[in-house]
Amino acid sequence: MSLAVRPGILDIAAYVPGEHALPGEGPVYKMSSNESPLGASPAAIEAYRALCDELHRYPDGGATALRTAIAATIDADPGLIVCGAGSDELLQLLTRAYAGPGDEVLYSQHGFLVYPIAAQSVGATPVAAPEKNLKTDVDALLAHVTPRTKICFVAEPNNPTGSYIGAAELKRLRDGLPESVLLVVDAAYAEYVDRPDYSDGTDLVKAHDNVVMSRTFSKIHGLAALRLGWAFCPPAVADVLNRIRGPFNTPGPAMAAGIAAIADTAHAAKAKAHNDRWLPWLSARVNEIGLKAHPSVCNFLLVQFPKDPKLSADAANDFLKSRRILPRKMGAYGLPDCLRITIAEEPAVKACAQALADFVNRAATQ
Repeated sequence: MSLAVRPGILDIAAYVPGEHALPGEGPVYKMSSNESPLGASPAAIEAYRALCDELHRYPDGGATALRTAIAATIDADPGLIVCGAGSDELLQLLTRAYAGPGDEVLYSQHGFLVYPIAAQSVGATPVAAPEKNLKTDVDALLAHVTPRTKICFVAEPNNPTGSYIGAAELKRLRDGLPESVLLVVDAAYAEYVDRPDYSDGTDLVKAHDNVVMSRTFSKIHGLAALRLGWAFCPPAVADVLNRIRGPFNTPGPAMAAGIAAIADTAHAAKAKAHNDRWLPWLSARVNEIGLKAHPSVCNFLLVQFPKDPKLSADAANDFLKSRRILPRKMGAYGLPDCLRITIAEEPAVKACAQALADFVNRAATQ
């Protein structure tokens, strides 16, 4: 007799990360995982290395110094910050705490794949609300709220579309949700956005008891390998997360690197400046050759391809890989005609633009 798995677990489509390697020799331009092309801050690297002789010691289970450093950046009480092994862990813990069998977890149609996975993992039903023009539709989300809705996930800005809805719409969503529904604002890419109408949700957390904002060190801070994230929560939610998280869920060297990364504002500014230069540059090149780069405020572009088999996203993916460039296929997000392309280092961005132009030109001569 085989072991019995809880109902629904085997129905989960496991998360598949972006490709990271290719056979053969030569450099690979990895543009599949939205990693920082500048890497981690030198200060963060040094802080990590400084604890190499302390690997036999348990870390501070309360992440006290890291929470204090994070809280200072948003003028908040450190007691309302909860740290985790990437923001993914915190999204999973929130779902585990507030949803279960018979409940519904609401999210936007092309939202992060972790949202439905988290819902299914606790026996809840994921509910995807349709989007308009690849953008979160507040009216659609509110229309899909039922008495069974327990959590509403919104990525602001959103991965993989690169779009955002702005502070007014985010507030309208919060105000339209029942007080019994937890709004989780996933702001993993917040540091890349400088639009005047943007909010990462911090103001809503400070004003309400049913909003959480999550962030990560994996993107602009370049610490993806260390799995470090955090959430800003109302007091009751912070209390719940601290009851169910692992007692030492944030490693000491990772926390030290995170504290140093926060302090090195110049490095983060360089990463943003790089993105501010090359995101519009690549977007313009993509549009010039007849493909469609959807507007993005993140460190990636969602590029749409025609349905013509010669110019399809699958054909483009194969061609880019032949040039040792790795984009991210979007079929799992319901966007089979698109590839997501990270704004990587300058040579990678230029190589990708040239490869896409060659791909289009090749199709025209076939």
